Amino acid sequence: MDLKGKPFYLSTKQEEWVYKTLSKMNDSEKIGQLFVVLGPVYRDAELKTLISEHHIGGVLYRPMPAAELKAIWKQLDACAKIPLLKAANLEEGGYGANSEGTYFGSQMQVAATGNLKQTERFAKVCAVEGRAAGCNWNFAPVSDIDFNFRNPITNVRTYGSDPEIVCRNVEVYVRTLQSCGMAAACKHFPGDGVDFRDQHLHPTYNSLSVKEWYATYGKVYQTAINAGLLSVMVGHIVQPAVEMEENPALTFADCLPASQSRELLTGVLREKFGFNGVIITDATIMGGYCMSMKRRDALPATLMAGCDMFCFTTDIYEDLAILKEALRTGKLTRSRLDEAVIRVLALKRKLEDLPDELPEIEAEKWKAECADRAITRVKDTQKLIPVSAEKYPKVKLVCIGEDAFPEGGSMAGLATKYLTENGFSVDHYDPMADDLHGADDLQQNRLTLMLVNLPTASNQTTVRINWCKKHALDAPRFVNEEKIAMISLNNPYHLQDAPRVKTVINAYSPTGDALKASLDKLMGKSRFCGISPVDAFCGLPDAQL
Repeated sequence: MDLKGKPFYLSTKQEEWVYKTLSKMNDSEKIGQLFVVLGPVYRDAELKTLISEHHIGGVLYRPMPAAELKAIWKQLDACAKIPLLKAANLEEGGYGANSEGTYFGSQMQVAATGNLKQTERFAKVCAVEGRAAGCNWNFAPVSDIDFNFRNPITNVRTYGSDPEIVCRNVEVYVRTLQSCGMAAACKHFPGDGVDFRDQHLHPTYNSLSVKEWYATYGKVYQTAINAGLLSVMVGHIVQPAVEMEENPALTFADCLPASQSRELLTGVLREKFGFNGVIITDATIMGGYCMSMKRRDALPATLMAGCDMFCFTTDIYEDLAILKEALRTGKLTRSRLDEAVIRVLALKRKLEDLPDELPEIEAEKWKAECADRAITRVKDTQKLIPVSAEKYPKVKLVCIGEDAFPEGGSMAGLATKYLTENGFSVDHYDPMADDLHGADDLQQNRLTLMLVNLPTASNQTTVRINWCKKHALDAPRFVNEEKIAMISLNNPYHLQDAPRVKTVINAYSPTGDALKASLDKLMGKSRFCGISPVDAFCGLPDAQL
């Protein structure tokens, strides 16, 4: 294994440390290094024991104040014989580790600007604010392609549905993040976004042909690897065509999720793409991992397939015991174990030499600029824009989904303040307090403004607008009698549930900046710059009317 070459580029001294450290480790220490655990699951004392006695290789924490998290890392470091990998999900900005950090926006928002400078800024914010909280490993970028608008997980987490756009953004993000001393982990190999289901719940499928896969997802990963990518997170996603090409003896039923597939990990990632970095599973608590075989078989199979680390466990003590037994019985070979540990140690040694100086960032300024450049006018077939208080002095505000922004503040509150300051009278609509009425009851000088914030979430099988159970009274019914506009602050595909709304704006991120910029553009105060990274019409002809 070449540790002096891509992606580690270790010096002779650093390489010597890796092999010297390996030589002093017993089997328990080696096996412990293969696990990244979720810190909040354990009490402080238990976590310290897991690190000091079971030699756990890495920990991930959810967002908390930077000083608090750094203090935790300091305590855990004191327990660790070997430096820890300190992971975070920085998918939307420094906020993913540092609760005081910036909720920059979604990857799709960044892509909608059509400007890779925004991607570079985004990556810098993630790295600088993540490192300010003591983290050194980012489980991002999401490198999936949002081919299927019905997928409930990928959505705005991706750079869109155009493989070329995804490819360019992933490359810039990886190069920039790692130049700031933080390891990137492209996810979720072999690629989510084709299936309409959620791998958190069961194995899902990337059903592209061999040719299609290599031209899309394969290209994204090969590009990232060529850019020096340090790690890949592998999904519980089956890619039957590629697996069966790698091993013609396989049938469809034989194909395994990538996290357990030797064909995909060793055959494609290692041998075809030349990837020598760390391969880590997506969370092994997920249904997609647990359903393909018994756990006592799955864990050694994962390592033998080419994975180096496990993300999270159902029971850490059980999992450690399974691997010790697998090593004893030969289901896990010593050579494969050592190979995995060498890569883990190489990554740790690489990250020990972090650059002292980090780039200056203007997170809030950049965030606001990115939001402004991303806002997309999906359609305005009624030629409503620009809206003025002179023409529509009254606004009926319909809020659907989550009102609170991740960064703090209220969607309805911000919109009300903005509209009031601009001369509008605002009425907050409560469908449960309303009743059926005819079109003649509508006020012609009133604008119905729909604000929708429905985020993706694990274990959530759909991201759809579920209208009020009382006659769907919050649904846009009289589209020909009243003026209705919809602003989506998350999912860009709401035209599937409101196809006849004639004015639709996509903002891609649930932030105050995104909402304010959307309202500015609705009022004609600034121009629309965003280019939709996906088909917001969902392939529906009537949605374009």
